[in-house]
Amino acid sequence: MLESESSDSGQARKEKRVFVSYDIEHDSDLHDRLVEQASKGTSGFEISARSALRPPADYWDEELWREIRAADEVIAICGEHTNDSSRMGAELRIAQEESRPYLLLWGRRETMCTKPSTAKPTDAMFSWTWEMLQAQLVILRRLAESSERAAQRSQAKANASRA
Repeated sequence: MLESESSDSGQARKEKRVFVSYDIEHDSDLHDRLVEQASKGTSGFEISARSALRPPADYWDEELWREIRAADEVIAICGEHTNDSSRMGAELRIAQEESRPYLLLWGRRETMCTKPSTAKPTDAMFSWTWEMLQAQLVILRRLAESSERAAQRSQAKANASRA
């Protein structure tokens, strides 16, 4: 299921497709927790793709690029060993290059979590509560919509100047 429409108070809405990046070797339980939260009828998002075991040479394969490109947003679940995960570093770099908005979630309250190696120094890592997740996803959507509108205006100006 890549995208769905559901009725919310009589209005159709589209769920945002999310690519989930996580350290498969250490944090599969965190992925499962996010899947459970996404399954709530009011989550507003669905997981369209996720980290997968790939040989290091395949981190840059076209299928991974397509999965991230098809997502509206990327959620990186950060754990204790995230900075050592070359898979997560590659996934976040692709999200950055594809201009996909992303969110870094602090996955484990009881331990020091780290960011992916390709995270920007200004990237914040947010506490993982249901309320915080929902609020940050709303902010990501607004930023993405604003960027899309700016790109459309820029394209319209370029087209007008060529005419």
